[in-house]
Amino acid sequence: MSIEATSAVEALLASGDAASGVQALSASPARIDFGATVTQGLAQVNEQLLSANTQMHALASGNVENLHQVMMRLEEAGLTFQLFMQVRNRVLEAYQEVMRMQV
Repeated sequence: MSIEATSAVEALLASGDAASGVQALSASPARIDFGATVTQGLAQVNEQLLSANTQMHALASGNVENLHQVMMRLEEAGLTFQLFMQVRNRVLEAYQEVMRMQV
């Protein structure tokens, strides 16, 4: 691929990111701690599950008028948990694949 084509693609991506409010990637990206990212994701999943559980108890006691909203929160929490588990499974599979590699 020519340099002109590459620079044109980079310019297009930068203009699209600027229009959407996202900052363009720099040449030296900031270091991201994987453990902190996983911990933060797990905390968010836990928060959603606890919120859904609280709303479910409120519904059971008759304190909630909007059944639809409670059901949406329960489904959202369940899907978030399933997504997190799939990410975990993929990370474990990748780790096991790396460990099987011969050096």
